[in-house]
Amino acid sequence: MGRLRRAGKQLASSMFDAVLAQQTALLAEQQKAWWRLTRFPAIVQSALETRVGTTPHDVVYQAGTLRLMRYRRETPATQPEPMLFCYALINRPYILDLQPDKSVVKRFLEQGFEVYMIDWGIPSEADHVLTLRNYVCDLLAGVVAHVLRERGSRSLHLLGYCMGGTLATLFTALNPELVETLTLLASPIDFGGRESLLNLWSDRKYFDVDAFIDANGNCPAAFLQLCFLYTRPVQNLLEKGIVFYEQMGDARFVSNYFAMERWVNDNIPVAGETFREFVKKLYQGNELVRGEFHLGDRRIDLRRIACPLLLLTAKNDHLVPPRSTNGIEPLVSSREIKTMMIDAGHVGLVVSGKAHKTFWPEATRWLTERRLGALS
Repeated sequence: MGRLRRAGKQLASSMFDAVLAQQTALLAEQQKAWWRLTRFPAIVQSALETRVGTTPHDVVYQAGTLRLMRYRRETPATQPEPMLFCYALINRPYILDLQPDKSVVKRFLEQGFEVYMIDWGIPSEADHVLTLRNYVCDLLAGVVAHVLRERGSRSLHLLGYCMGGTLATLFTALNPELVETLTLLASPIDFGGRESLLNLWSDRKYFDVDAFIDANGNCPAAFLQLCFLYTRPVQNLLEKGIVFYEQMGDARFVSNYFAMERWVNDNIPVAGETFREFVKKLYQGNELVRGEFHLGDRRIDLRRIACPLLLLTAKNDHLVPPRSTNGIEPLVSSREIKTMMIDAGHVGLVVSGKAHKTFWPEATRWLTERRLGALS
């Protein structure tokens, strides 16, 4: 009987301890929930105060909706040729200058470059007639001519991000003498793969781009937003909110979160004829790597690209797989080609902490060292 009493007491004690631990944990979670609720005014204030694209700059050239920004330097440039960022026609370019500690623009300023960046602006309904030839041979060509005149240079360094890299590649193939180096940042070149949902969704069996553009004029911003959200629905619609809830007490995290949310939701339409051409000739026809792509009456021959080539990709890129960007390698005449890949996603490639700690310093250093080697 004594043993039974002792066993009963031990069981009761352990049950009491378990219930106490459970109640203590529940109380702690309730306290955290109340604390998060009291943080709400500060969260709203943080959202209002978060700024993006803060590196000082001047608008030095305009054409239609396009604006060209030149970033201010505190010291004279040490690189003889300027750097031009050619951003995509989707979303806004300040992702490359998101916040002071996550700015690709600053990484290039630190390496002594004069830095320019294209903001294509928001196409109007009347702009639905703009084609890829208009963007590359008229608008981008006009920007390059202005930069070269302003700097008194015969060539420049050209960096293209995502769709902007495709545009930069087309321009370089047509004007190889004007491009000192070409940097492709998560840029689609070979559209023949099936790793990305965008490649599957744009298949002509499922997507009638002619009917879509004929009905809409321009490709609506809301359509693009939904496409990007549903490429990773769990992460974009569920996990992101959970992580934010858990990290509400970290002021730096909250600021970064709202900066990213502002950019992610700052979508713009794409000129209808450009979207039609990009989908039909590239996503559906893969004409660029086949050597069949034309801008107007000019065929794009990638073998004309002979400048040093820097290919920057992200291992977990769900929009532009590394093989799509690296697919340019066997098609160009460049003797110097450097490929770099980071364990990140399409956007993490430019805004993650590890990217700015090691990846971008190495990438910008390669460009400056290559230039110094050419001069020696």
